Amino acid sequence: QVQLVESGGGLVHTGDSLRLSCVASGDTSHMVVIGWFRQAPGKGRDLVGTLSRSGATTYYPDSVKGRFTVSRDNAKNTAYLQMDSLSPEDTAVYFCAARTGPATYYLREYDYHYWGQGTQVTVSS
Repeated sequence: QVQLVESGGGLVHTGDSLRLSCVASGDTSHMVVIGWFRQAPGKGRDLVGTLSRSGATTYYPDSVKGRFTVSRDNAKNTAYLQMDSLSPEDTAVYFCAARTGPATYYLREYDYHYWGQGTQVTVSS
């Protein structure tokens, strides 16, 4: 089992940056692929970035490409989501997720085995 805890959310203004962290504990060998998702009120949970263990494989949807960056520090069992040029459309609860392989990235919510509790990001105009 892996436990994930996100932090770093808050209230920011349009154009600001924010970095979320996700600390893992437990059997972190299962933390092969990291995914960051977000869920806006009344909407489903959408992927905003995924990263393989080595960092060599990433994927970002067009909605955040060039603005969001997923990274990880395996020595610290921590993943990060750097968010730049934020807009009110980025307001959501952000979740980190993890799973084992064998693939180096996964795009769907139900592909992930472990989830954090989420952290709220609110972007005001």
